[in-house]
Amino acid sequence: MAVSGRSRGPDAAVQARGLVKRFGEVTAVAGVDIEVPEGTVTALLGPNGAGKTTVVRMLTTLLLPDAGTASVAGVDVVGDPREVRRRIGLSGQYAAVDENLTGFENLDMVGRLYHLGRKRSRERAWELLDQFRLTDAAGRVAKTYSGGMRRRLDLAGALVAHPPVLFLDEPTTGLDPRSRNDMWELLTDMVAGGTTLLLTTQYLEEAERLADDIVVVDHGRVIARGTADELKTQVGGQRVELVVARDEEVAAAVGALEPVAVGDLQVDRRARRITVPVSGGTPALVDALRRLEAAGIVPLDAGLRRPTMDDVFLTLTGKPAEELAGEDADQPQTQGSGQA
Repeated sequence: MAVSGRSRGPDAAVQARGLVKRFGEVTAVAGVDIEVPEGTVTALLGPNGAGKTTVVRMLTTLLLPDAGTASVAGVDVVGDPREVRRRIGLSGQYAAVDENLTGFENLDMVGRLYHLGRKRSRERAWELLDQFRLTDAAGRVAKTYSGGMRRRLDLAGALVAHPPVLFLDEPTTGLDPRSRNDMWELLTDMVAGGTTLLLTTQYLEEAERLADDIVVVDHGRVIARGTADELKTQVGGQRVELVVARDEEVAAAVGALEPVAVGDLQVDRRARRITVPVSGGTPALVDALRRLEAAGIVPLDAGLRRPTMDDVFLTLTGKPAEELAGEDADQPQTQGSGQA
């Protein structure tokens, strides 16, 4: 499938051309191009082992590329990795905080490590505790924090030194829906303040809500890029979606609807839901309902809708969105937070 996208020009905070990374005989990343304009959000989506985390680790100097070039905040990641680390923040897949220190002590320690000085480190710690709504828990040790609080503290640690570019590897994995929404609001506020954000995510809703651009990666290559709406348009068409009343009606409904479909039907047998890609809009829905009636099937629910991000993911990768969950399997995990 052809890759579509727009040239970003010289104001890109993150630029990569032809990035390649191999682990033995496995090519985890096979020539990836990425551009993230300043003050925007780009999301990397892809199934397990697609290479998303490997790309982030190369851009944050944790892995050395085997080929290609990359720069972050105008600095070459291979030529001057130390300067790149000064200009970025990184939060990994797991909240990496010192459980035996308080929230305040964790952030103060990060400030001291980056030579902010005693006074400024303490001031910055309080600023971030307030920003991330952790002031009331500042004096509690981190091991008493909830998962959402630990994730916020970890992200705060990545921002201590005011990095212009922030990398987040699955920032809301494991959070409950309320904590996830809180995190989304925090990230939106940060980008509104000028931060550039590159994130990997296993949540299609997260990519659609946060990202200005979405880059879909599979088998170490970029297979599509664009806004959520552009990707939906690229997939094209509409879907007739319906639910039948009984398990035994599913196969009969699929047989009745196949002549209407312009692509592969999706069948969720547990929910007795059938999704049919169609062309022609409302007439296609009417045709589908007539065919079901002729087969003696009265659906519990039926409607016409645009493609969703789930449809985009399935069409582009040939895999259901559920396969986003989990870690890239192409190389060992690296836990960590704060500045890379």
